[in-house]
Amino acid sequence: MAGFVNYVKESFGELKNNVSWPTWAEAQSLTILVAVFSIIFSLAIWGVDTVFSKVISFYFDLIK
Repeated sequence: MAGFVNYVKESFGELKNNVSWPTWAEAQSLTILVAVFSIIFSLAIWGVDTVFSKVISFYFDLIK
């Protein structure tokens, strides 16, 4: 158990002293950027899925 406590203490020390954290403005702009690209990619995947669905439905209607 002492090893786990030591690991947690060292992890917090590492995060506090050695990690360079972004400023609040940078964090906000990067969060918005990720949200925008997530929406764009989800719309693209939805569009491709819709097209494939219609193509497959058309194909099965033809062979019926």
